[in-house]
Amino acid sequence: MPKAKFVVYTRPKSPDREDEYNEWYNETHLPELRTLPGFTGARRYKVSRGTKGPEGVDSSFPEYMAIYDIEADDLQAVFDGLSRAAAAGTIHVADVIQTDPLPKAGVYEELEA
Repeated sequence: MPKAKFVVYTRPKSPDREDEYNEWYNETHLPELRTLPGFTGARRYKVSRGTKGPEGVDSSFPEYMAIYDIEADDLQAVFDGLSRAAAAGTIHVADVIQTDPLPKAGVYEELEA
């Protein structure tokens, strides 16, 4: 079964809503996504602003990154299911996430070594 990572970069709508954003993400969003077919795990990260990274690293990158593990023969079917769940209200999108600009996201398929 093919494996992939769904990587999403987000930030809270405003700094004063960061706690609310993290609570929604950890207590609502991640558990909801983990129930969808194809999603097998998820982890979150916060950008490290206090370190000197490699030259060329964009310091304006969104504060948070989530990496979702996906295992499915049909990746498009996984995202079609996500869209259906969002439309049905099974996946709740909170107003604490910045949507202007929209979060950045990408799907990365695992390469065979």
